[in-house]
Amino acid sequence: MKILLVFAHPEPRSLNGALRDVAVQALEAEGHEVRVSDLYADGWKSEVDRADFTQLAPDARLRVAAASGEAFAVGALTADVRAEHEKLLWADALILQFPLWWYTMPAILKGWVDRVYAYGFAYGVGEHSDDHWGDRFGEGTLAGKRAMLIVTTGGWEAHYAARGVNGPIDDLLFPINHGILYYPGYEVLPPFVTYRVDRLDDAGFERVAERLRERMRTFATTAPIPYRRQNGGDYLVPSLQLRPGLGDPAAAGFALHLEDAAVGG
Repeated sequence: MKILLVFAHPEPRSLNGALRDVAVQALEAEGHEVRVSDLYADGWKSEVDRADFTQLAPDARLRVAAASGEAFAVGALTADVRAEHEKLLWADALILQFPLWWYTMPAILKGWVDRVYAYGFAYGVGEHSDDHWGDRFGEGTLAGKRAMLIVTTGGWEAHYAARGVNGPIDDLLFPINHGILYYPGYEVLPPFVTYRVDRLDDAGFERVAERLRERMRTFATTAPIPYRRQNGGDYLVPSLQLRPGLGDPAAAGFALHLEDAAVGG
């Protein structure tokens, strides 16, 4: 399997840096081919601006989605973005690795998504009709590939539990897992999360490293999160509301979009 790991931490000697090395070594030991996009080391430009769309007339208003689609259609996206497209198409799987900062990914990784997920590449694909609303949420350019997150956080695991003050970790990561990875078609594996990372000693690190090695050893066989497919019949089109009879009628929120967490579906 060919795997792209997108790494977002500014310090190569950090715990994240060490875990990246563990992950790469474990994957390669299983016979996988791994490439790494190290965003800080590469000086990745995170903001979307006019410089991304050289085909745009100087006096034209910048409408990012439209400009992105036009540039993608004529091969005019910037070289750094095109290089990431080539990597994503080359890879059978994607791993995003980052520290959880202020309840989400670092800005540089969000900027990678903003720029690399161009219109016509990661979104805006497929027909829109009365029974099919674009190729997304289980379909799309990257369908048939796997993806997962490797995440570190300074908080306790209990702080991210179902009744924890930070909210459940699965809810915090839902916008990334479902909205960034599942949206263009990836099968999304459960995330690998490490807690209280600022308190890890050598023995603690080795325990985490061994858990990560095991996840990498089973990367090709781990069952993905059972998200509902948008065009699989569970949602009404074009409202994209969950069909009556699926899920608890009184429930709302992210868990409704999991097949095995719903009553009657």
